[in-house]
Amino acid sequence: MEVNQAARCLEKLGNPLRLEVFRLLVRAGQDGLPVGEIQAHLGVPASTLSHHIAHLVNAGLVTQEREGRQLICRPDFQLMDGLIAFLTSECCSLERSAAPEADERKAG
Repeated sequence: MEVNQAARCLEKLGNPLRLEVFRLLVRAGQDGLPVGEIQAHLGVPASTLSHHIAHLVNAGLVTQEREGRQLICRPDFQLMDGLIAFLTSECCSLERSAAPEADERKAG
């Protein structure tokens, strides 16, 4: 994942309602949820929810598919996993090289 894509995803998830929607969809799994059920779970007006889901869809975090009269929202687990991997890929990689500098700053 490129830094620009990660930043865009994190920006969209930076809104509390969008984060709640995404987490709800993750809990729902691959089956996803109809928009009406998302609205019922979160208790937000349809127009507000539609606006926020559009942001998640635009970032690629959520996909939508029409099934009959229902619009089903599903999280993109591959993108989510890629974002998590991006954030953790270099975990603690500076730990050893930063330690002597921190000790020098404390001593100085």
